[in-house]
Amino acid sequence: MRVKFTVNGRPQRADDVWEGESLLYVLRERLGLPGSKNACEQGECGSCTVRLDGVPVCACLVAAGQAEGREVVTVEGLAAGTPGELAPVQQAFIDAGAVQCGFCTPGLLVAADDLLAHTPQPSDADIREALSGNLCRCTGYEKILDAVRLAAARAQAGQEV
Repeated sequence: MRVKFTVNGRPQRADDVWEGESLLYVLRERLGLPGSKNACEQGECGSCTVRLDGVPVCACLVAAGQAEGREVVTVEGLAAGTPGELAPVQQAFIDAGAVQCGFCTPGLLVAADDLLAHTPQPSDADIREALSGNLCRCTGYEKILDAVRLAAARAQAGQEV
């Protein structure tokens, strides 16, 4: 089957997609967007989180055909500006030291960016709830929480990065 959808603001097409092929596979292997990670393939870890029509989902659980005619935003699409420029939440993760091995980072970034888009001044409980579907095996999560707080504070202060 052929799947036509928009990824990070650009029209995309994937040909010869197998019925059971996941959106994650199409993004990584067919479209060359390796940011979303393939970890558990069961929707338990959040490493493959993308936004599908504005809603965070585990791309490993979405059949590629379900993306037909829809909008997908991956971690690569968070910084939709100048090439090499980072989104504010991405810069905050770096500045707060929230990136360790990096495997969970793409899913955390997409989830955190979505939270901040809907809740510009999140409480710690809001942050924890928004990131609850994302597992990190390297940290105690405190630096990740710091990064989201930093991104929110910078946005409130009117800073882009």
